Amino acid sequence: MTRVWDVPVHDSTRVRDVRVAAEEAADHTGLGRDRRAVAALVATELATNLLKHGGGGQVLIDTVDADLAEPGTGRGPALQIAAIDHGPGIADLTTALRDGFSTTASLGAGLGTCRRVADHFEVHTVPGRGTVALARVHAARRDRPGHRLPDTSAPVRAGGINIPLAAAAYSGDAWACVRSGDRITLLLADGLGHGPAAAKASGAAVDQLHRCAHLPPAELLGVLHTALRDTRGAAVAVARLDLATRHLDFAGIGNIGARLRSGDTWRPLLSHPGIVGAHRPARLPQCRLPWTADSLLVLHSDGLPSRWAPPPVEPLTSWDPAVTASVIVRDSSSAARPVRDDTTVAVLTPTPQDHRS
Repeated sequence: MTRVWDVPVHDSTRVRDVRVAAEEAADHTGLGRDRRAVAALVATELATNLLKHGGGGQVLIDTVDADLAEPGTGRGPALQIAAIDHGPGIADLTTALRDGFSTTASLGAGLGTCRRVADHFEVHTVPGRGTVALARVHAARRDRPGHRLPDTSAPVRAGGINIPLAAAAYSGDAWACVRSGDRITLLLADGLGHGPAAAKASGAAVDQLHRCAHLPPAELLGVLHTALRDTRGAAVAVARLDLATRHLDFAGIGNIGARLRSGDTWRPLLSHPGIVGAHRPARLPQCRLPWTADSLLVLHSDGLPSRWAPPPVEPLTSWDPAVTASVIVRDSSSAARPVRDDTTVAVLTPTPQDHRS
């Protein structure tokens, strides 16, 4: 089941709560003592940064596993820490990212040190719209003696953000991205209702994906229908990218939104009515579309408004996919208009050439 630590940060007393959440999440992910300390440090700095630059916001911590490198060469699950605010933005990001530039009442590390100690760190800020800071911490760093991992990258990247309704411990949504040979499958499941029972349904869909990632979307949904019969059921969308032929196949059942961008055009991908595990359409067509160097796929659960607007024309494919997902969620909600359901956005995008090893 998808465990998410969602901590609102609106005063300095919540900074400690963020650190404690990061330590609990690190234990849940299986990080060792050293990496647990790094996660706690990064989370503390991001929470303090929310107060200094954003006037408050939220920190989301969970475990992600979307390493799409060749089998046997990846890094495995990581702890993901995302800090999101609707504040004025960081006026001088270059200075804020300088190693040793300390945020008020922090541990004296600053965002620059976060960038250095985390395995991945990225900040996106726009004046008047707010800031997204995202870090990931793996169980072992590449540069630790005896723990060096292969330096490889995949031609595409996947990432997402998951926000449980009312800061619940478990989200009824779940997403995953799995590679099988030259095929990469992105799945998003929204368990019926909320809480642990909904999380059980969406988690069962993710578990089945790991066993059947070789199947095309429509066929995989048929397998999922059987696998989810003992659960509440779920809305599920599946997209499979064939790296060899450069095409994307899509199929979905239930209220999962999907949009594919090519160039400056966004195209909706339609799911069919039903509930996987309960009511499956008699016929489930599968659509096929070309995948280009500037394509970007967004899947989202119905906690996101159906008429969400894509971010302004910016180099979206250069952002980490989880940053793109966070920006979409942030710009579709506000303190006065919070998310109204478990809300998950998952993104698949080409890996920029300068990010490949």
